[in-house]
Amino acid sequence: MPKFDLILSHPLMNAAGTLGFAPDLHGPVDLARLGAFVTNPVSLAPRSPADGGRLLNFPGGFLLHTGHPNPGMKSVLRRYARQWARSPVPVLVHLLAQDVIEISSMVKELESVEGVRGIELGLPPQVTAQAAGELIRTALGELPVVVRIPMEKVSELAPMVIEYGVTAVSLAPPRGALPTSTDENTSTISYGRLYGPSIFPLALAAVQILVANGVPTIGAGGIYHPEQIAAMLAAGAQGVQLDAVLWRGGF
Repeated sequence: MPKFDLILSHPLMNAAGTLGFAPDLHGPVDLARLGAFVTNPVSLAPRSPADGGRLLNFPGGFLLHTGHPNPGMKSVLRRYARQWARSPVPVLVHLLAQDVIEISSMVKELESVEGVRGIELGLPPQVTAQAAGELIRTALGELPVVVRIPMEKVSELAPMVIEYGVTAVSLAPPRGALPTSTDENTSTISYGRLYGPSIFPLALAAVQILVANGVPTIGAGGIYHPEQIAAMLAAGAQGVQLDAVLWRGGF
């Protein structure tokens, strides 16, 4: 069990991958409106951008495929640890959950880093309940742990997540596929994460499932208006993460 709770002064936070690796005091988003800052996803070893990365629009949103590029844990700590220590809001480091060995190594290193107030553990899109349990158990230590689960796997994972005593569960964007036309006779299929206003009904339903199972929940997905934040909180969410709306320069 984590030894410290994560106390938010405000229910809003950014979703992983939206505002970089450290809070920007001079950026377009007013940090005073956030209860916590979530870093871009971090892996133990460096990751390059995905081959054939895509940004594809569809009615109601867009598909994004990046591969979660990042310079790796050691480089992230070297570049951003001082900014985390000076952050005006609590910092949660988002870890890409590849395997228990990597997670164990990263969690132990972060426990001694000043300014890190918690971990968000990003589970893989196709994770099984058994694998999710192993990753979550490995991540539990001195720091609060928020587990980010794939939105489309909420019904499967909700009953078991509560057993591990995590601080909260957040929602990863759903994944989907879109055809990519290359010429009149040929098309390919691109896969990636889905963002945009059309995701909100799925996200709100996922929050209701988690809350009904007694899981402390941070809502996310398709939130573009204050009324949608209010709906998430009314459904029982303890916090709300904002994603693509932040790329428009704020909320």
